[in-house]
Amino acid sequence: MIILKNKNIFKSKKFVALIATFCCLLWGSAYPAIKNGYILFNISPEDIPSKLVFAGYRFVIAGLVLLVIALLSGKKVLSISKKNIQNVFLLGIFQTAVHYMFFYVGVANTSGVKSSIMNSTVAFFSVILAHYIYKNDKLTMQKIIGCTIGFIGVMIVNFSADLLNFSFSFKGEGVVVIAAFIFSVSAIYAKKLTQSIDVMLVTGYSLFIGGALLTLIGTAIGGRVYHFTMISSLLLIYMALLSSVAFSLWNLLLKYNKVSHVSIYNFFTPIFGAILSAIFLGENIFEIKNIIALMLVCAGIWMVNKEKTYLKIVR
Repeated sequence: MIILKNKNIFKSKKFVALIATFCCLLWGSAYPAIKNGYILFNISPEDIPSKLVFAGYRFVIAGLVLLVIALLSGKKVLSISKKNIQNVFLLGIFQTAVHYMFFYVGVANTSGVKSSIMNSTVAFFSVILAHYIYKNDKLTMQKIIGCTIGFIGVMIVNFSADLLNFSFSFKGEGVVVIAAFIFSVSAIYAKKLTQSIDVMLVTGYSLFIGGALLTLIGTAIGGRVYHFTMISSLLLIYMALLSSVAFSLWNLLLKYNKVSHVSIYNFFTPIFGAILSAIFLGENIFEIKNIIALMLVCAGIWMVNKEKTYLKIVR
């Protein structure tokens, strides 16, 4: 709690790097966790309604955990103004419900390799949007090169024969890109809300509201989640906790830092996802492509966060 009250620490580059990387590690761990969750809950690959219900349960629990912690820490959880609750409701609709609906539909219509790469475009969208929204976060050639290097790293870690097939489907890759754009816009909107509303409340309410909508929509179109066992329940709880921790810390970083300096770390998520998936599948994580990908993503992040810029692009 002392750390959370120290605003200056969230502006420290080393702390930002540490926390942002940790958030991406948590989100990366969701890749194998979700796959195992589908198996444990007997959700078939084409059963999108049940996947929405599964995601809904995860985010409802994540939101409740944060709101309970906020209540226990003395925050006025129920005294949020009508205007603020409307803003948070809007955030929950887009950042959680709409974003994940598009994401699941897109993933269902393309390969895991392509969806992982397309989803990493969130870093590009965030850097570009920040250029037009914030005067102190302008797009530079250095940022463009950094994002490009990071994107190449994501492509390398996901490299397979499937990448040689350059087909592009709107209902597949296109929808995943839309999901990435929605997440970028909603993250910037969350940054705006956290200037006047407590971060824990913003995150808790948005996750709960979005999760509830996903559950209702998924159930309405025939989705069901059964087979609750000790193992499957613990996995669901873990996924909820990783969401509550990652989103809270990410929103805190966005509140005190430039969007581009935080969002660039999104390239780590698919890298960690690939590595952790390999670990849980018993594969060799020390492949040359994983090492090269990690080095490129680190280089891209360093370039975006470097103080000096080589060429500034003006509108």
